[in-house]
Amino acid sequence: MALTRSRAAARRRRWTAVLGATALAVVGGGAVAAPAGATSTSAEVQFPTRCIPPPIAGIPPIEGTTTSAITVDKSAPKVGDTVTVTYTITKPAASNPVDLALPADIMTPSGKVVLGGAQSGAVTVTGPKKNPPVPGKGSFPAFSMTGTFTVTEAGSITLSPGDYNIHTSYLMELDTPCTVLNPPAPVSETVVASPVTSPNARSLQLDNASGDPGVRVTVSGARFTPLTEVTVVGRAGGAETADRMTVTTDTDGAFAARLKVNDVATTGIVAYEGAAWDPEKGAGPAAYKVVVPAPPNSQTITATVTAGELSMTQAGDAVQLSAVDFGQGGAASGALQTVTVKDFRGGPAGWSLTGKVTDFTGPGGAIGAGNLSWTPACTAKAGSPSTCAAGSAGPVGSGGATLASTPNGALTGGEFTVDAGLSLDVPAFTAPGAYAGVLTLTLS
Repeated sequence: MALTRSRAAARRRRWTAVLGATALAVVGGGAVAAPAGATSTSAEVQFPTRCIPPPIAGIPPIEGTTTSAITVDKSAPKVGDTVTVTYTITKPAASNPVDLALPADIMTPSGKVVLGGAQSGAVTVTGPKKNPPVPGKGSFPAFSMTGTFTVTEAGSITLSPGDYNIHTSYLMELDTPCTVLNPPAPVSETVVASPVTSPNARSLQLDNASGDPGVRVTVSGARFTPLTEVTVVGRAGGAETADRMTVTTDTDGAFAARLKVNDVATTGIVAYEGAAWDPEKGAGPAAYKVVVPAPPNSQTITATVTAGELSMTQAGDAVQLSAVDFGQGGAASGALQTVTVKDFRGGPAGWSLTGKVTDFTGPGGAIGAGNLSWTPACTAKAGSPSTCAAGSAGPVGSGGATLASTPNGALTGGEFTVDAGLSLDVPAFTAPGAYAGVLTLTLS
């Protein structure tokens, strides 16, 4: 009798395992959502798919139509940039074919996104082990997978859905691979990559740093575009003066101009290609002072403003996020320690503050770096010449993201306060304990 009960129990265990495998033949369903901070204009596409259930399921391959969409965090990257890709299955080729309800958080998806156009290859994408319960004969929830690729070619790069696989951890470890019939699938997203621009190496020198009104100063330029017209003009702070002339560079991109400086407000001289000042196509300002002869029985009083440095400080080096409950998971939230950026250089260059984070390690292994998102904010101190732009809200990740920045300009600088709300997406059944990651900020 005991033997009979044992055999019956074994048959029940095998049957339960078969039901679990059968139910996971295909996963999907729901609506697509772009990742936080994405600038994507992706299109939802459909393509024929063949999904092969695990052999233990004892059912034939399932052919049907998969609906999916691909989004990116950068729609106009430069060569060398890292692009984060999100591949979302919104409607699978089939639903749960059996009456067995499936528990939460048993599905781990992975797949490929196929690149075409200017750059070929495939992007490996993976998703978290996270899903709501699925009722018997019910529709599967949507799932998303993310990955990254480095842009190596300029031009239009297309992204199409590729094969995907569902790994399940329910009673046993099983895989359900789904392949694209008649590949490639339709294009869901296109990014337009621009080439890397060369650093501006143009330079400017004066033969004298000062002179009386009406004196000509020799302005020498180097590494401009060869055989190109260049405007040489005086500056009074950020504004141009009437003291200007044009000159054409030689075959090496050099020139020498004799600029007559009359405006006593002149503080510097610049040179640039094109119709207006562009820090990417110009050089300077080279400091210049018009010396006005003092009248009899007078004294000239001079004060000097010394250029400083670009620096940052932070209010602390530790952030404690809110706790989440085991079995519930969700957002562990908090706030970045306030960062103060001081740009006291007084030149034309702006700055950029970026951050990247490691995985969060703890008793249950690791929570991926991509699970940390931030919502940046930046405020400029009153009187600062530059305006501060907060970075986009979204994932930080190991590849990094921009926290705040200021643009280039005729005269930049100031003091800025940078903050960010933080949110770590903790999977529901992450083992209890403390999980720590390191966020590194870089100012350049």
